[in-house]
Amino acid sequence: MKLHELNVTMPYLELEAEFHDKTDISPLKNPFLISCSSDAAEILDVDIDGHEDLLVKIMNGEAHFNGSEPFSMCYAGHQFGYFVPRLGDGRAINLGKTESGWNLQLKGAGPTLYSRQGDGRAVLRSSIREYLMSEAMCGLDIATSRALALIGSDHDVARERWEKGAVVLRMSTSWIRFGTFEYFFSKQQFDKLEALADYTIAESYPHLKGHEDAYFLMFEELVDRTALLLAKWQGVGFNHGVMNTDNMSISGLTIDYGPFAFLDDYDFDYICNHTDTNGRYAFGQQPNVAQWNLSMLMKALSPLVNIERMQEALEKYGDIYTNYYMEFMRKKLGFLIEAQDDASVLRWLFGIMQQEQIDYNYFFRQLSRYDGDKTVLLALCKLEQPLSDWLDHYEIRLAKEDSKTKARHKQMLVTNPKYVLKNYMLQYAIDKANRGDYGGVEELLTLARAPFDEHPEMESFAGISPKSVKNLKLSCSS
Repeated sequence: MKLHELNVTMPYLELEAEFHDKTDISPLKNPFLISCSSDAAEILDVDIDGHEDLLVKIMNGEAHFNGSEPFSMCYAGHQFGYFVPRLGDGRAINLGKTESGWNLQLKGAGPTLYSRQGDGRAVLRSSIREYLMSEAMCGLDIATSRALALIGSDHDVARERWEKGAVVLRMSTSWIRFGTFEYFFSKQQFDKLEALADYTIAESYPHLKGHEDAYFLMFEELVDRTALLLAKWQGVGFNHGVMNTDNMSISGLTIDYGPFAFLDDYDFDYICNHTDTNGRYAFGQQPNVAQWNLSMLMKALSPLVNIERMQEALEKYGDIYTNYYMEFMRKKLGFLIEAQDDASVLRWLFGIMQQEQIDYNYFFRQLSRYDGDKTVLLALCKLEQPLSDWLDHYEIRLAKEDSKTKARHKQMLVTNPKYVLKNYMLQYAIDKANRGDYGGVEELLTLARAPFDEHPEMESFAGISPKSVKNLKLSCSS
């Protein structure tokens, strides 16, 4: 369908007034289209070609989708472990829900009731990061919100310095957060809590609708979804950076891309957010933080569900996570069968990678073509012997497999990406954009869509991260 034919509905506005606030979009000065994701457009079954001007107007509040009544959502959340009773969409404005079930939302479109003295804007650098990473995570087969389009402008926005404003048109099957439930629990508005649970089931767990035990089953399934999500994050070396409960999706999606990073060198203790001075959200802590966040949601749901039952479900999280994670890592290692010592083999490898400061994703991509010649892999080390010993054991472990080398390589090459959007790569696109050249955004969007493919014209992005830009830390406004 053409863009002007896209209709939206506003089911969230059917909830009581405290759930949301109708919000006007604040136009940017001289907006222009930077990029549009054809994959996201295809999901919506909408044709953008020839309608770019209308898309820009919609994203700038000068036109609207049919049926749209823009609003922002209210929620609370635990931020770095401390409860904040009222947060909400400080720089996000919802446009409505498509017939196919995608909730459309603008990020950076101006202040809302929940902006807390902020300007509600997003700057070009953070918008490029969110736009590209939303599509990159999808390319890696990780549950995520999506991004349809990115616009820039001549609008000045004050941060540490003056920057240009931008807006991302985000898409998600749900924007409800753990913190949305915490808000109504903290206010002891249990009727609204129940209404929110019913809405969530209809939106994200429709197979449970009408089930007498639906609220418990929703929580139990979310434990599973979250464990799977974290297993995939850890498997690809993704560090979210701000795992507050208001940034945790009730549908088990990756949402709210801020100071995220993919690992350069493997570092269990890597912190991508310089605000996180105590390392609460360090890479290696993420699975545990997710479980803690689920425990806060469990408390918020306790007026609706027996908390002892939820606690029993939550206690299974560790085993569920480990099973998902080990299944994923076996594929990365080229193993088809399960061996008792696989976890210890992996810990052994990570110990070497940490000590030798080996680039995480580059190593696994090179391992995907390992045929007994250690040269390429050992070249990654200062001390070769530890990895050489591990590779000797790896060959013994491979001998237990039925698959041939060629079949193993094929499996590993579609499991271990050649390209992940590391921060230095994103900065490359940002630097070009700041000079008025948006070609870097399109280059990285190509890699984001097909991270396992070769892309010989962009081979320079497939190697080890340059030493000068490894393991950067960014701010929450990044």
